[in-house]
Amino acid sequence: MSGTEKTTAHAEQAKGKAKETMGRTVGNERMTAEGRADQAKGNARHAKEDIKDAFRH
Repeated sequence: MSGTEKTTAHAEQAKGKAKETMGRTVGNERMTAEGRADQAKGNARHAKEDIKDAFRH
């Protein structure tokens, strides 16, 4: 996995987790949903890179 893609995936996951937690804290369902979506995007990016790595070796 390239370093920048890995970093981007982890950043999206962390951003999503923070946004979800903040949304739950203030009772904002939209922010909570956006946080979950950001986490899913980070997970998808990470999975894509894992698949690319599997075929590379």
